[in-house]
Amino acid sequence: MSRLCLSLGLLAGLSLAHLPPLGDYDPLTLPPGGTVHHDLEVSDSARTRALPIRVYLPAATEPAPVVLFSHGLGGNREGNAYLGIHWSRRGYVVVFLQHPGSDDSVWKDQPLAQRMSAMRRAANAENFRLRTGDVPVLINQLEKWQAEKGHLLAGRLDLTRLGMSGHSFGAVTTQAVSGQRFPVGPSLIDGRIKAAVIMSPSCPRVGDAGRAFGQVAIPWLLMTGTRDLAPIGDADLKSRLGVYPALPSGSKYELLLHEAEHSAFTDRGLPGDRLPRNPNHHRAILALSTAFWDAYLRDDAAARAWLDGAAARKVLEPDDRWQHK
Repeated sequence: MSRLCLSLGLLAGLSLAHLPPLGDYDPLTLPPGGTVHHDLEVSDSARTRALPIRVYLPAATEPAPVVLFSHGLGGNREGNAYLGIHWSRRGYVVVFLQHPGSDDSVWKDQPLAQRMSAMRRAANAENFRLRTGDVPVLINQLEKWQAEKGHLLAGRLDLTRLGMSGHSFGAVTTQAVSGQRFPVGPSLIDGRIKAAVIMSPSCPRVGDAGRAFGQVAIPWLLMTGTRDLAPIGDADLKSRLGVYPALPSGSKYELLLHEAEHSAFTDRGLPGDRLPRNPNHHRAILALSTAFWDAYLRDDAAARAWLDGAAARKVLEPDDRWQHK
């Protein structure tokens, strides 16, 4: 199924149009027009599992870098559209992966009073295992579609330049497949992933953060907020901020948005939010993530200089924190 996201794309552009340019390199600049998305399904016969996905395609038809996104608990492939629209208009194929068992099917048919309980039950080790298994299955399917003559995605994907991203439970998923190590069990790392953007990261509940993150070999960008507390799970600000110090030096970044709640990284507020949404949070998220993808999936020297220099501060507010090593 295909839909034209023209109206959403135009709205995204208008929301940034009144802002001054950021210099010669500007990760917020967008070409005119909208973006197209397609809803597809990945069949995983080995696990008797079907994975809904939403693919945002850039206007250009030559092979493009690919960015995957893993939603949070209770979400679906339709969420975080602002990221899909912006990144695809910047020239990336963006694939939003829906995880059955920890998606919106958990709560949407439940009575209102029982929804939180249903969500808590879904935040379990089995769904973590399923999620981390979904990622390589998706990448394998994208490789097949890229080579399949006549397919919508044939010739459109440069899977040698593959990024992984996610929010909340999707951040936990992203950490696991892009560099985190666990004290027991096989590695979950997929070596085809070249860079990762992790929104609302967290340290492991047990074990040492240094052992978990001290060998992350690829570029990571962590994003959190001073009020980034989820209604489910026990990840507090100490857990969120404990990941960055445990990472080795070399292309590692952390953004801490002042007064940003857990929902700052989503399209809309969540029940229980205490503060009005700050429009500059999305501006900062889009600018820094886009520059990060440009730097590490496109080898764009101007983007790397923008990230590592003083220019990145121009999208932030005075109390936001931005650091890299």
